[in-house]
Amino acid sequence: MDGDREAFRELVDQYGNHLFKAVYSVLRSTKDAEDVTQEALLKIYASLPQYRFQGLKTWMTRIAVHKAIDFKRAKDRKKEELTDEWEGLGARPMLRERPVEDTVINRERSDQIRHYLDQLPESYRDVVVAFYIEEKSYQQIAEEQQMALKTVESKLYRAKQYMRKVWKEEEWE
Repeated sequence: MDGDREAFRELVDQYGNHLFKAVYSVLRSTKDAEDVTQEALLKIYASLPQYRFQGLKTWMTRIAVHKAIDFKRAKDRKKEELTDEWEGLGARPMLRERPVEDTVINRERSDQIRHYLDQLPESYRDVVVAFYIEEKSYQQIAEEQQMALKTVESKLYRAKQYMRKVWKEEEWE
């Protein structure tokens, strides 16, 4: 019995991460991928007596991916059934404009942008905010900030150069 547990532990340690990645590539949900990977590992362990000793990793990955596909189909089917029931009741589903993840990511990105704007030199910040955030024209900015049109253009150009130099592209990916 302990030998079986030890063999299963070794299977999980050696291939668990690889199988999780394969399952995640199908499901795109960490929680679902964790659950399905566990189910796949149990199925693999139970199926080891039928293994024909030809490409263990490939065989296990195939089982895990099939489990993920089955899970996704069942989830989609359940969603359809719920939608059909809901529509059968004559109710209109309340659709969110954005999934929660998108809202959180957008909020984080907005906070990051605000942080970067606070780091901009003050002489650039007002012009950048007016042009990019408030979407004002060069002429409106020049009039409101009482400066020449060429000064607005020059400040925006320098601000862009500053942003390219200071804000590395990796931070935005």
